[in-house]
Amino acid sequence: MARLIVITGVSRGLGKAMAEEFIQAGHTVLGCARSAEAVAQLKKFGSPHDFTAVDVADEGQVQAWAKRLLAEYAPPDLLINNAGIINELAPLWEIPSEDFSRLIDVNIKGVGNVLRHFIPAMIEGKSGIIVNFSSGWGRSTSPEVAPYCASKWAIEGLTRALAQELPAGMAAIPLNPGIIHTDMLDICFGEAAADYTSIQDWVKVAVPFLLQLSPANNGVPLTVPA
Repeated sequence: MARLIVITGVSRGLGKAMAEEFIQAGHTVLGCARSAEAVAQLKKFGSPHDFTAVDVADEGQVQAWAKRLLAEYAPPDLLINNAGIINELAPLWEIPSEDFSRLIDVNIKGVGNVLRHFIPAMIEGKSGIIVNFSSGWGRSTSPEVAPYCASKWAIEGLTRALAQELPAGMAAIPLNPGIIHTDMLDICFGEAAADYTSIQDWVKVAVPFLLQLSPANNGVPLTVPA
């Protein structure tokens, strides 16, 4: 059965890979990313898919995007908050306040903005699965990534609290995607990043895993199988 899937952060990395894999599997993808240039490249997929340049940290942009999609499509069957950034590696006290604030705006408030403007329509239909991407660093810590850890620990708590507020028939799930060789991992691990799972291998497991999530998983912290 074809699903209607909303994904944030579709311009690169995991978001782009998921969008392409879902489309190939016959599902409809509605996605956003900050880069208008990258979004333009995704428009090759054509209708009924829809890709828009949106900064999730800007609530006005998110509100307008959600309003348009909900008017043109049904509420999503699967809402994936994937958009996120990481800080440049440094001790916490050396990270500029503006960098810290931007990370919080994208990784936490951006998720909140998306949820605020999609959830009411999903609740009205009493259906839909919400997946907020967390991280291994949302359940553990490492030096020099304190802001990123803080944001992902916040996503864990936010999602599990949200799960307690949803009606029966829905689910909110904090999902650790695993350790995948992305641009973000290059920042963290340097040359060693290449030793980890490729995006191409990851997406072949992640997309079927996402599609089998159900209300029974509501509030359960999950990890994409290795």
